[in-house]
Amino acid sequence: MIRLTLRQMQYFEALAETLHFGRAAELVGVTQPALSAQIAEMEQQLGFRLFERGRGVVHLTEEAVAYRQRIERILDDVRELETAALRERKALDGRFRLGIIPTIAPYRLPYLLPQLKREFPDLRIEIREAVTGAIVEDTLSGRLDGMIAAGPFDESTLAFEPLFEDRFLLAIPADEVGRVPVPVAPESVVFERLMLLEEGHCMREDALAICGRVKPVAMASFGATSLTTLLHMVGHGLGVTLLPEIAAGVTYGRPDVALVPFGDPVPSRTICLAWRKTSHRRRDHLLLAGAIRAAHGAVVSDTQRPKRSRTRVPA
Repeated sequence: MIRLTLRQMQYFEALAETLHFGRAAELVGVTQPALSAQIAEMEQQLGFRLFERGRGVVHLTEEAVAYRQRIERILDDVRELETAALRERKALDGRFRLGIIPTIAPYRLPYLLPQLKREFPDLRIEIREAVTGAIVEDTLSGRLDGMIAAGPFDESTLAFEPLFEDRFLLAIPADEVGRVPVPVAPESVVFERLMLLEEGHCMREDALAICGRVKPVAMASFGATSLTTLLHMVGHGLGVTLLPEIAAGVTYGRPDVALVPFGDPVPSRTICLAWRKTSHRRRDHLLLAGAIRAAHGAVVSDTQRPKRSRTRVPA
């Protein structure tokens, strides 16, 4: 009879995440020999290898990949059970795994994390930055407790709380100011030179939806994994790109890029906090949503006036 323990499954989770015995042992707070012994015992009970060991390299076997999601779901259920009794006494306490997309993370985490540390000192937040599809999958599987991304979401599997509206601007080479009609219309020929983030980024779909009937020609030649890279390309005159308002600060001090507003109705995206509908941490999610709104509001309040003068938006 197989008698797996929760400890063994926790060690398996840590090793599957780090693929390094030393780092996995440190993550769970034991010695490396202790972790190795438990993994070996787990493999003996199951009757197959879970990890392939090489010269300093660890890989998951096919069997481990097949069992990983089930083990993580069991551990997630146990964690929720353990925290349920404390829910009435403490909120946002202990471990919280948060996914966030790359077009939000660099622009709001520097403000959110210090606020969470002040308001919830016992919170141990873990951040995973990835594209929407990846963090949705991890949220549904239980590898993440929640995610910050742009809606909409599949309401049959995810619950969500809207956080704020993020309007879009168009970034153009500074030497083209005066040649681009302001405000920008969806049918403007400037979108023929639109450069996009690579496949998998939700902002790619936003950009294609905004540019209306104009087919972006530049998208066939250019693509990037970050907004910063796109702005460098814009600054060198290679094309134009879409920029969310929360990222406008990255253009401060850049004389080679100008931001142009869109005409009404101004296109925008709705930033939300989402989580599994079956999660028992709704109170935590609502408190986290409130903290995110507060951090965003503080940033907008502090930067709105200087932002208007420093982003060089043409009149």
